[in-house]
Amino acid sequence: MTGTRVITLGCRLNAFESEVMRAQAEAAGARNTVIINSCAVTGEAERQARQTIRRARKDSPDARIIVTGCAAQINPEMFAAMAEVDQGLGNTEKLLPEYYRDGAGGGPIQVADIMNETSLPELIVPGFENRSRAFIQIQQGCDHRCTFCIIPFGRGNSRSVPLRRIIEQARRLTEAGYKEAVLTGVDISSYQGENAGGLGALVRQLLAAVPKLARLRLSSLDPAMVDQDLIALAADEPRLMPHFHLSVQAGNDLILKRMKRRHTRSQVIELCGQLRRARADIQFGADLIAGFPTETDTMFADTERLVAEAGLAYLHVFPYSPRPGTPAARMPQTGAAVARARARKLRAAGNRVKAGALAQMIGRRATVLTENDGRGYTEHYAPVKLIGGPRGGPGPGSLLPVQITSVQDLVLTAEPLR
Repeated sequence: MTGTRVITLGCRLNAFESEVMRAQAEAAGARNTVIINSCAVTGEAERQARQTIRRARKDSPDARIIVTGCAAQINPEMFAAMAEVDQGLGNTEKLLPEYYRDGAGGGPIQVADIMNETSLPELIVPGFENRSRAFIQIQQGCDHRCTFCIIPFGRGNSRSVPLRRIIEQARRLTEAGYKEAVLTGVDISSYQGENAGGLGALVRQLLAAVPKLARLRLSSLDPAMVDQDLIALAADEPRLMPHFHLSVQAGNDLILKRMKRRHTRSQVIELCGQLRRARADIQFGADLIAGFPTETDTMFADTERLVAEAGLAYLHVFPYSPRPGTPAARMPQTGAAVARARARKLRAAGNRVKAGALAQMIGRRATVLTENDGRGYTEHYAPVKLIGGPRGGPGPGSLLPVQITSVQDLVLTAEPLR
């Protein structure tokens, strides 16, 4: 290896920032360098970061290994103690080119206090390696303190990207050939523009300013912060994709309170109903935590029922694991085995909802954003395997009209329309 390799762990915001780091390292002339962009959302994520570092050293014994991201920001001493690590950078430092120059000074660990950050660097990404869709950062940090979450201490307080910069980024990516973009951040529902416009206002202005952007998606939304402008857009803007992913976490009000979430079970159901009334075919995903401290069987049953009641088809289920430094880690624990068993039940509940949603698509037309190996995703983020098309088919990142023919193992099959 002579150049720079970036290994991305965790969220879509990390995926965006990894492309910034790749460009910054190349501009700085970094050679024989591996950058590991870590995640800290769970204790397991931190373990995976350490495992990835050891594997990178084994694969590239002579490389300079730089560790950054949320895990390095929150626990720099742990990574500094690893023999495999040459340099550790915080989430501010990782976006600055001077830290990637060969022989960069300042010591092996460069991690500033992220809570002192009040602004964001103005970053433009030209593209995304091996990805068919683009990511656009609109926001960074979080002002909330959910009891299970360490991420605010890795990302700092909420800061929003200026609208003009978001529009410029979207235009450049569209000109580069991207048909679909995802707005991303730590807490995008808290976006605040210069004129106090929220997320809905941003989406409306962005789509108006970049008419060639064919499809726009949103990353995870706080159910307590979905504004009426965004709900109206779901009804009248076909370029806003009919798939909303909600940060639900639990379906029992007492557990939600102990998590310090700002919504209730009934508010999730009402929000999903409002959005379905705005657009009948809309689909929902959700983040859910199984086995949160103090969660009884009865409390868990509320969450399991919510999956069907709200129609949550695309689930990201996390078995709870204590994250040192969070209030939840000091609460009475349910235990790993219980959390894993409940996670399996939630995934099964989600798959039942998903199976019903996919079955309703059979016989309909859709437009697929293509990926590798003859696969892709519909407007509703339903996974599709393409059959019956010309050999090779379209390349990744194309929009392909199809006819849905069947469902196999929770994946749609579809034939390209001629």
